[in-house]
Order: sequence, then structure tokens, then C-alpha cells
Amino acid sequence: MIVVNTETVPGYAIKEVRGLVQGNTVRTKHAGRDFLAGLKNLVGGEVKGYTQLLTEARREALERMLAQAQQLGANAVLNVRFTTSSVTAGAAELYAYGTAVVLIESPGSY
Repeated sequence: MIVVNTETVPGYAIKEVRGLVQGNTVRTKHAGRDFLAGLKNLVGGEVKGYTQLLTEARREALERMLAQAQQLGANAVLNVRFTTSSVTAGAAELYAYGTAVVLIESPGSY
């Protein structure tokens, strides 16, 4: 499956638009990570626990979006975007979305 954050893919033409696809996940904070994050605020640096949490959340949201695209018979998702929002004081949603399409090879297309 081709996944891009652009409207076109060089060498391909859009044969059919299958529609909006989306995937999301809601993650909660972890007390241990919060404690370490507080310590990092004192000395500076990356909060690796949160970095890992967000990486996993992006992957999960992307996988769910791609599964939906596959169900629609798409072979590509264009204009892929990620967004986040706070669900509650201790939880955040990571949302991935894009346009599911069927691409065909088209030399010289941009």
C-alpha cells in the first residue's frame, strides 16, 4: 500500500477515489512516565517514555487507517495527516486520516 502526505504520486494516476479513511487510538498517561517527565523538566532532555508512547500511538492509528483503506479496495492513501486532541485530563487521542484511492501506473504522470 502506498502511503503519502501529498495529493499525487509520481508515475501514478488516480483511477478511483474510495473515500476518507481514518484510524485513531486513545492513550492514557502512565504514573511512572509522569514521574520521569517531571524529573526531565528539572534537568532538560527527551522524555523517552512519552516519545515511545507517541510512536506506538502513531503506528496503531496508521495501521487502523490502512486496514480501513484495504477494506475499501484501495491500494494507496493520499494526503495522510495526523492530529492529536485531549480526551480527558489524563488521556489523549491520536488520529490519522487520508484519502483512500486506487492508483494505476501512468509513466510521465505527476
